[in-house]
Formats: sequence, structure tokens, C-alpha cells
Amino acid sequence: MPQNIQAIYWALLATALFAGVIAMAKLAVVDYHVLQIVFFRQIFVLLSALPTVIKTFPHSLRTKHPSLHALRLTGAFVALTTGVWAVAVLPLTTAITLTFAKVFFVALLALWFLGEPVGRHRQLAVLAGFIGVLVVMRPGQGGFVDLNALIPVVGALGAATAVTSVRRLSQTESTATLLAYQALFVGVMAGVPLFWLWETPDWSGLLLLVSMGVLATAAQWVGVRALRMGEASVIGPIEYMKLIYAAILGFALFGELPDRYTILGAVIIVGSSGYMMMREARAKHRLRA
Repeated sequence: MPQNIQAIYWALLATALFAGVIAMAKLAVVDYHVLQIVFFRQIFVLLSALPTVIKTFPHSLRTKHPSLHALRLTGAFVALTTGVWAVAVLPLTTAITLTFAKVFFVALLALWFLGEPVGRHRQLAVLAGFIGVLVVMRPGQGGFVDLNALIPVVGALGAATAVTSVRRLSQTESTATLLAYQALFVGVMAGVPLFWLWETPDWSGLLLLVSMGVLATAAQWVGVRALRMGEASVIGPIEYMKLIYAAILGFALFGELPDRYTILGAVIIVGSSGYMMMREARAKHRLRA
């Protein structure tokens, strides 16, 4: 089987696992604070990264850019916490659709901080993508009156900040360093407030929180495997399968059906970001030629 085809299967599995984790978070947030859910998730991320961190210690904690790490970790923390918060107050499909604003925030931040060129086609795609976000938020019909719709958009900005920072950090920092700081410090940021917010889980709650941590960690590793095996232009669009998984899980677990605004906005967002990916793939192909 060609590697790109194998990578697509791995990417489909990764997106299914991520969608499952998000649905489980919507169940867990009824009884547990957002930070407690994020803390349990980071415990398992840390355990998965620990062998690499120990093997390369103390080099794994040395960095030339502490301020950029701080920016990246802040963005990651905002993305993780708002991701759980959003599904607590919004339908599953709506929350996930709005997080895809990350693609367009990354394009803008890459222009401002990395100096990456943003041509006319990408500018139009970014504009169309934000129009899609506005359609989902429905200004004047609850989108801006109910500020809950802004939560996943803020999370998308945080995720884009983290992604853009990693692009810069990866030029000078090892993978072990990136893993160590992500696992340790995001866990600490979520864990310290738990001295006041901790809710001791019962056995079923503990099973739910542990399962979320295990599945989230597995999803990350499976996603990395997909990216290593296949081309980014092939794997990238698979992420939008989260919308399909979210719609199925939202209906099966919570009786949610996406409304026409969410469906229309999702089509615009997926179409515009897919166009950006297609243009980038063509540009890379021309460079190789």
C-alpha cells in the first residue's frame, strides 16, 4: 500500500480519537472543572514524553528562547482550556467548526512574525474563512449576544500562536525540549489552581478522565505517525473529518443536530482552507520541479 494511503488511514484514526476525546470532555465537564480535565490529559502526555525527556536530560530543558516558549505555552494552554470550555456551552459540531479558524490565524501570524509571504489567493482564502466563521457565529442572532461563540475562536487564536511559535522554535530547539516544556508547564498551569478547584472523582469519573488522557495521547502519537508517513498536503484536509465525527457523536450522545448556519459556515471554512492547502501543494511541486 502506498505510504500516502497508509497515512490517510492513520490520519482518519487520529481525527476519530480526537473527536472522541472532545465528546468525552463534554460529558466530563458536567462534573469536573475545565482545568482538572486538562490536568489529567497533560499527565498522560507527560508520561508518553518522559522517556525522551529523561534520555536527553538536562539538554531537554535547555532553551535559547525562554520568552518564545512562554508565548507558545500560553497559546497552548488557552487552546486546551477553551477547547473543553467551548463544548460545555456550545453544540459539539459548532464548537469544532469554530476551532478551524486556527488555519486562518496561522496564515496571518506567519505573515507578521515569520515573514512568510501571503499572496492574493491566500488573502482571499483567509477572508472567506473568516466569513465562514461569522456565518457559524450568526452575528445578530445570538453569535455576539451570547459570547459563548467567541470561546472556540479565542482558542483557535491560542492554537495558532502555539503553532507559529513552534515553527520558529523548531529551527533551534530539539523535539525533546518542545515535548518537555509542553508536558511540564501546561500541566503546572492547569494543576496549581486545582488546590481550590479539585473535585475528587468517583470510580466512573476517574475512568472517564483517565480514558480521555490515554485517548488524547494516543491520538497525538497516531497523528504524528500519519504526518511522518504522508505528505502534509494529503494529510491536512483529513482533519476536517472531525466535523463528520462530531456531528455523529453529537447526535448519538447529546441529541444535537447542526443547524443550517453551522453547515453553511463549515462548508465555507473547509472550502477556503482546502483551497489554501491546494495552492501550497502546487507551489511546493513547482519548487521541486
